[in-house]
Amino acid sequence: MKTIAVNKRAEFDYEILERFEAGLMLTGHETKSIRLGHANLAGGRAIIRGEEAFVVGLQIPSFQPENKPDGYDTERTRKLLLSKKEIRHLFGKTQTGLTLIITKLYNKDRLLKLELALARGKKKHDKREVIKKRETEREIRRGL
Repeated sequence: MKTIAVNKRAEFDYEILERFEAGLMLTGHETKSIRLGHANLAGGRAIIRGEEAFVVGLQIPSFQPENKPDGYDTERTRKLLLSKKEIRHLFGKTQTGLTLIITKLYNKDRLLKLELALARGKKKHDKREVIKKRETEREIRRGL
């Protein structure tokens, strides 16, 4: 399993409660672009409409920028491949105020997979606490 892209801000901005694996419907040039590492997960999240799940805000530039298809949108809505049972479970959780964010994009054999996380947004004081803890650990390591 080769990790292609990671959302580094996810752990800082959100409290992660549960993780899921999902497939992603892509076109050929998007797949090539992702395999080259040209994907940006920042701001990407999943939404559920009806009985289908979609990814919004995932940026995948074209494989060859000069030769991209007409009208190609780098942030288009892409369908997630999840079972009906998982979608119903996630829909119930998102109704209670949780968010579905993208934490990782990786290869699993020949397939491209997304790691989704059910998360709750952190407040400003929680983020400050994390920063203080990190600073004290860094100072302790310097002292040793």
